[in-house]
Amino acid sequence: MAQSTETTDWVSRFADEVIEESERRAPGKPVVVASGLSPSGPIHLGNLREVMTPHLVADEVRRRGHQVRHLISWDDYDRYRKVPAGVPGVDESWAEHIGKPLTSVPAPKGSAHANWAEHFKAAMIDSLAELGVEFDGISQTAQYTSGVYREQILHAMKHRGDIDAILDQYRTKKAPAAAKKQQKPLDEAELEAAEGSGAAAEDDGSSGSAGYFPYKPYCGNCEKDLTTVTSYDDGTTELSYTCNACGFAETVRLNEFNRGKLVWKVDWPMRWAYEGVVFEPSGVDHSSPGSSFQVGGQIVGIFGGKQPIGPMYAFVGISGMAKMSSSKGGVPTPGDALKIMEPQLLRWLYARRRPNQSFKIAFDQEIQRLYDEWDKLDAKVADGTALPADAAAHSRAVRTAGGELPRTPRPMPYRTLASVADITAGHEDQALRILSELDPADPLASLDAVRPRLDKAEAWINTHVPADQRTIVRDEPDAELLKSLDEASQQSLRLLLDGLASHWSLDGLTHLVYGVPKVQAGFSADATPKELPAEIKTAQRTFFALLYHLLVGRDTGPRLPTLLLAVGQERVRALLGE
Repeated sequence: MAQSTETTDWVSRFADEVIEESERRAPGKPVVVASGLSPSGPIHLGNLREVMTPHLVADEVRRRGHQVRHLISWDDYDRYRKVPAGVPGVDESWAEHIGKPLTSVPAPKGSAHANWAEHFKAAMIDSLAELGVEFDGISQTAQYTSGVYREQILHAMKHRGDIDAILDQYRTKKAPAAAKKQQKPLDEAELEAAEGSGAAAEDDGSSGSAGYFPYKPYCGNCEKDLTTVTSYDDGTTELSYTCNACGFAETVRLNEFNRGKLVWKVDWPMRWAYEGVVFEPSGVDHSSPGSSFQVGGQIVGIFGGKQPIGPMYAFVGISGMAKMSSSKGGVPTPGDALKIMEPQLLRWLYARRRPNQSFKIAFDQEIQRLYDEWDKLDAKVADGTALPADAAAHSRAVRTAGGELPRTPRPMPYRTLASVADITAGHEDQALRILSELDPADPLASLDAVRPRLDKAEAWINTHVPADQRTIVRDEPDAELLKSLDEASQQSLRLLLDGLASHWSLDGLTHLVYGVPKVQAGFSADATPKELPAEIKTAQRTFFALLYHLLVGRDTGPRLPTLLLAVGQERVRALLGE
């Protein structure tokens, strides 16, 4: 795609800034962008924005021929804060592990993974692979326990007074009145969703009788971080602490001790400096006055680094659900979304909206409309009529710098595939029969041509459509209803039945079912809405309701042309009383 068509989208604008800033900071070196994820529970679709925003920018930088590293810091050395609700294989007994590193907490029962953090990381890693996200993963447990950050820890302890002075400005600072008006308080769901982004409790360390310390050891006895540093010697690096949970106390040399970590508000800017991060977004939870991103912008200088370019990103909602909260249980993850939608569609939802714009991901009937919108865009891109920004978002959805994502060879409408999956209830031979009749001029030879979209639509039907909304075709004609029909209703059925054989395709049946009420009213079946009185729409709705009652026993259902194809000519004729 030519550069001129890409300059209107938000990704390109950030890529311009990031390349320029990277050249200024580290000429000739790879561009570094970063994300941080805490595997404290299921990593949900809100947390995915933490990854997709830098991924899309990194991918654009790669497309332009630059070397780039997308780091994902797994905050798996964070403390285990609480037992999330709704996680299979987990009960309240996990509360005994609160305060330990996430990598020291047992995985849920039945998990194949070594610990809590690995269990939740694994699902996200699988989803990122399907989404085409290329990244370098960094375990903070590995970094801290192997001593990688030892010099940075000692440096932070040496400059603890400077760090404390910066933090102290914000501990007492009140937001200006204007900012207070503009700053919408985070609701409970937003605050809890923030926990999955590394916000934790915005921990800035503890001040006790021995002074302020930006470092917290994990207890050598119970492994919990409920510890208090009681003394520290800069010369010998001897650090003494006591555990408030179990009473254990010990003195260690920090220049050889690896069982603890910098507090969050110091840890994050330390990593910016250590990794040379140029671009990292942050959620709204990090962007209020005194929060970690703002304070980090000052603390990073103590480590000789600079704050990244960092857009604030808005929350992601779910169509038909309240804002996502990982502690409430049942919060959809990227893996959940990828069961019902192709990766291209999920990528597009994140690519088409600027980071500061909130949006919703559909798990309800809205998914069908989203797919219709996506297919229309696909067609416009193919014929060259898409607007530049739309074409750019499409390009970012279907391919990365490494190439095209695998896609459905013959992408039939999602709503059609969902209807067929609903009606056939998993019978592949029936599904193939119906789908091969949609377009007699180009019949489908194999279901492989409509996969994986067919599988996603089938999964949606089976997991997100309530049982009372599923389609069950009648076994026998509704003799009582057929007997009660007036002459006009009987005539409408006769017109439909007479035209079935000659209109047996998706387009043909669409023309037929919409045309019957027109013909009955004395108009041509080809008459357009502008040529017809308003009453025709009412007549069409009445006719459709009659067909639904006779075929599936209720007044609504899948699109009638698809339903008729699914039921089959012979059975349709029997159910309509022929």
